Amino acid sequence: MSVKAKKHLGQHFLTDENIAKKIVDGLSFEGYSKVLEVGPGTGVLTKYLLEKDVQLYLAEIDTESIDYLKENYNQIDNEAFVGDFLKTDFSYLKKEPLAIIGNFPYNISSQILFKIVDHFEQIPEMVGMFQKEVAERTAAVPRTKDYGILSVLIQTYYDVKYLFTVHENVFNPPPKVKSGVIRLIRNPKNGLEGNEILFKQIVKAGFNQRRKKLSNALKILNIPENLKTHGFMDKRAEELSVEDFISLTNVWKNSVS
Repeated sequence: MSVKAKKHLGQHFLTDENIAKKIVDGLSFEGYSKVLEVGPGTGVLTKYLLEKDVQLYLAEIDTESIDYLKENYNQIDNEAFVGDFLKTDFSYLKKEPLAIIGNFPYNISSQILFKIVDHFEQIPEMVGMFQKEVAERTAAVPRTKDYGILSVLIQTYYDVKYLFTVHENVFNPPPKVKSGVIRLIRNPKNGLEGNEILFKQIVKAGFNQRRKKLSNALKILNIPENLKTHGFMDKRAEELSVEDFISLTNVWKNSVS
């Protein structure tokens, strides 16, 4: 049987075996024994993952792809399939560490990254292929046009490395844009002191009005009185480093506790 790429699922099947192996080899396979592949499709990454000494899970919602994988890879059983990655709660892992890998659907790539951040305590590592623009945003630095919510949230919890660019002609069907492969390795300590919710609120409010100074952009969060004259308030969100956002969050929290 064959699998037809479905536009509504954002499917573009990688056809270059060398690139597939290179993506899989981007994982260290150290410190965890379980790997979850998101969107395995026809198994171009799966076949190399099955060669590794790990327990493999597959997040796939395309029934045609699931049937193809079962038919062509007899090592895969029904328990390996966990459904929609964006809806999984990882309860099947019993809090064990899990690495994530995938040729991610472009239409939900940012949602996938935010899901990884939400479960950073359980996910020590990720290697994945995204639309090149999204991959570059994860690694962007302050005072650049690509630096934003995604950059700050990812870099707070993970060290980001842009591994390589993938051209359109190695996919079926070819996407209209280039792709980029990145690796995330979890930071041992981010310094947020348990203030994750406030941190995300500050980052999102700041960048939602990125042309305004933080003194205006953060009004929606009721800035504590003693912070209204803080040096950061005279800056725009894109001027603050990840460390600056963490520092601002901790000072803010201490002001209202």
